[in-house]
Amino acid sequence: MTSFAHELVARAQHAGLDYRFLLDSYDRASFVGGIGLSIGIVAATLLGSAIVGVVLLVALRSSSALLEGIARGVIELTRNTPTIVQLYCAFLVLNTLITQHLQAHGADNPLKPFLWVVIVLSINKGAFHAEALRAGFDALPRETLEGADSLGFSRKTRFLRVELPLALRAALPALVNNAVELVKASAIASAIAVGDITYQSIMIWTQRDNVLALMLLILAFFYALTALVNVSGRWIERRLAVPGYGQR
Repeated sequence: MTSFAHELVARAQHAGLDYRFLLDSYDRASFVGGIGLSIGIVAATLLGSAIVGVVLLVALRSSSALLEGIARGVIELTRNTPTIVQLYCAFLVLNTLITQHLQAHGADNPLKPFLWVVIVLSINKGAFHAEALRAGFDALPRETLEGADSLGFSRKTRFLRVELPLALRAALPALVNNAVELVKASAIASAIAVGDITYQSIMIWTQRDNVLALMLLILAFFYALTALVNVSGRWIERRLAVPGYGQR
């Protein structure tokens, strides 16, 4: 570390904030690695939840009562139970059963804690995405759909070329809000010892007793990440805005 970094750490210490762990190569590497892993969880889950949301939406709008019922069941279960409980059930119950089954056949479980966090959060936020998109479809003007029908569009073409693009625009505010909630929910990864920023901070302050300093860093990190997602979402909203839809 440079002398400038040492000076900043010293000034922070005078203010009652202990950041000396940043001068230690091992602790610094652990903390930086935790930041990278947290960003990785968020990026993977943003993609995963988008895929799950679209799949659930298609199932909800399916002509099959069975598919619609399964999708509705998944949505209600994930919306009405705590995310941390879902993670514990998946990792401590389902993962254990999978491990026992694979070990009985001489194989190892390829599903690591990181993947379980991504899977659980993707399903959880995907359910909220599906409901937001469903509301977007319900908000489409009947005249627009009738116009598509008058042009001879098939059901598939109408869905892909007319309904989905307009519904996505209408649902964007809710989808952005879901993405912000996803960023914050990613902190639960530490509950199953995934080495994200929260977990690494806990390991550091257990040894150094500098809880306040690290909590401020965690708050700043998640604030910056949620702000980035929020600003990006608002930019996308402006870029995709269609005159006459949701504007005054």
